[in-house]
Amino acid sequence: MAGFIFSNFDKVGYNFFIFVLGLVTGSFLNVCIYRLPREQSVVKPRSRCPHCKKTIAWYDNIPLLSYIMLRGKCRNCSTKIPFQYFIVELLTAFMFLWVYNQFGFTILSLIYIIFICGLIIATFVDFNFRIIPDEINIGGIILGLVISFIYPYLHNSSVNILGLYRSFLGIIIGGGIIWITGIIGDFVFKKETMGGGDVKLLAMIGAFLGWKMAILTFFIAPIFGAIVGIIIKLRTKNSLIAYGPYLSLASVVVLFWGENILMWILFR
Repeated sequence: MAGFIFSNFDKVGYNFFIFVLGLVTGSFLNVCIYRLPREQSVVKPRSRCPHCKKTIAWYDNIPLLSYIMLRGKCRNCSTKIPFQYFIVELLTAFMFLWVYNQFGFTILSLIYIIFICGLIIATFVDFNFRIIPDEINIGGIILGLVISFIYPYLHNSSVNILGLYRSFLGIIIGGGIIWITGIIGDFVFKKETMGGGDVKLLAMIGAFLGWKMAILTFFIAPIFGAIVGIIIKLRTKNSLIAYGPYLSLASVVVLFWGENILMWILFR
C-alpha cells in the first residue's frame, strides 16, 4: 500500500515538473512569436513592455501567475497584455505533459516536444502576421534531417542513412503535394491560394513525421480549415484564412493518432 502511494506521489511529481518546464518553455515561445516576425533577436534584450518600453521584472514574468496577479495589464503603464501570452504558456505546458505521458521520459519525447514547439510558434505567428518564419520552416527542415540521421528510430529504423532517406522523402512529398495543389489552385481561381510558408511548413512536418504522415496531414488539415473558414465567411464575408495553424493542428493529430487512422482507412 505504501509503495503504491509513493509510486503515485512520484508520478504526480514528475508530471508537475514536466508541466512547469512546459510553462517556462511557453514563456520563451511567446518571445519568439513576438520577435521573429519583427526580425528581432530572441536572446536579447530582456523582455519589456511593447508600449512603455520598460524592462519587465522577473517577478512580473512568471508564467501564468504574473498574468493573473497583474490582471492582464502592464505594471508600469497599465496597457493590456494580450491573452495570447497566457494561452501559449498553458498550451505548451499541456503539450509537454501529453507528450511525456504518451512517450515517457525518452529521446523521442524530446524530439516531438521540439517539433511541437516549432508548430506553436508557426501557428501564432501565422495567425497574427499571415507569415511563417523561415527560422521555423527552413530551420525545422534542417533539424529534422539531422535528427533523423542521428536518431533513425524516429522513422522506425535502426539504420542512420535510412532514417535520413525517410526524412528527405517526407520533405519532398510533403512540400511537393501542397506546392502542386497551390499551382492548381492559382490556375483555377486566378489568385494565390497557397503561400510558400505553408509549402515549407508541410515539408518540415514531413521531415519529422515521414511521407505517410505528411500526406495524412495534408488531407486532415482542410477539415479544420474548412470549419473555421465557413465561420469566418459567415461572420466577416472574408474567405482568406491563415492555413499554417490547421496544418499544425492536423500534424499533432497525426502524431498521436496517425497510425490508428491509417489502419482504420486501410483495414476498416
